[in-house]
Amino acid sequence: MMDILKLIGRKRELFQDDIEIYDNELRSVVSSSSFLVIGGAGSIGQAVTKEIFKRNPKKLHVVDISENNMVELVRDIRSSLGYIPGDFQTFALDIGSVEYDAFINADGKYDYVLNLSALKHVRSEKDPFTLMRMLDVNVFNTEKTIQQAIKKGAKKYFCVSTDKAANPVNMMGASKRIMEMFLMRRSQEIEISTARFANVAFSDGSLLYGFNQRIQKRQPIVAPKDIKRYFVTPKESGELCLMSCIFGENRDIFFPKLSENLHLITFADIAIKYLNELGYKPFICDTEEEARLLVDTLSHKRDWPCLFTNSDTTGEKDFEEFFTSKEVLDMSRFRNLGVIKNDLIVKDEKLIHFAKRVDILRKSGNWTKMEILDLFFEMIPDFHHKETGKYLDSKM
Repeated sequence: MMDILKLIGRKRELFQDDIEIYDNELRSVVSSSSFLVIGGAGSIGQAVTKEIFKRNPKKLHVVDISENNMVELVRDIRSSLGYIPGDFQTFALDIGSVEYDAFINADGKYDYVLNLSALKHVRSEKDPFTLMRMLDVNVFNTEKTIQQAIKKGAKKYFCVSTDKAANPVNMMGASKRIMEMFLMRRSQEIEISTARFANVAFSDGSLLYGFNQRIQKRQPIVAPKDIKRYFVTPKESGELCLMSCIFGENRDIFFPKLSENLHLITFADIAIKYLNELGYKPFICDTEEEARLLVDTLSHKRDWPCLFTNSDTTGEKDFEEFFTSKEVLDMSRFRNLGVIKNDLIVKDEKLIHFAKRVDILRKSGNWTKMEILDLFFEMIPDFHHKETGKYLDSKM
């Protein structure tokens, strides 16, 4: 595994100081508590699970729909961290299923419930069917699992959000912003906290993860050259979530502070660094066809065909941000973690209307993207949806 920090242009871990300062308290809380991690086999979920596991929890149950990823999570933990005296179990379950409900009814006693499940891709809005599932996963499964946590007497519910929820321009970010609204309503019944953070470098399904796949499959590297993003490592994503879960006050949203330690970098720049680490030089191509044709001949010369393009697809945000100008910030509590402080503002009628309208659409068995988009505009009046008519699935 190559050095991710080097690839994203950093020399040290972002939250190292905060973790060192608070580690004794983290260990004390974790070792005396029980945890349920939902969506624990994804990239962020695995990182969070490992951060909890290594601090010796009394009980750690992990749920995820991906059986294969769950197997790898267990192998990874056993091979790196070993065993704990506490109750560590994994369950390959769909949290929207009756089997998951039976699992919660059979046990369900946890101090902390962490929900890391999400449809995270901007491309999920390319069709109305995937878009409806995104709503189900990001909004309504969150509402379902937080109600179960309340019923079972959990002390805290954490749910991961995204930087794209701040002034959203795509429907994935907007769905997470709506999720935050539903969470705020439940904060009257249980303590909640969440986190918005940057792209997780080399997370499952990400463009950087795709670099590994392209090399293994001897295919060209493709990346946008005009989009700059902030990146955190998988380990840092786990630390951010755990810090928010344990130390977040009710309704807090944690995010990485922008500083010299966290800077913007283009995907194309990372691709060049990545290839250099593997001993290749990028060979810039002008078309997809040229890039596909040159792989076999160039790779023997230690060159690799690359196609670096400008972005023109739906939902791509021109810049990245973690908070809006209307949100109140606490920038002094932690060294490299900022906190958005939310007052209790709940618009029950809007939430009820949204849920009812989505339910009607789903039960009709026939809906359009525009019908869902109209609902998003009702929920987020300043939603600046960026529709170009082009989607990532139409590109290499």
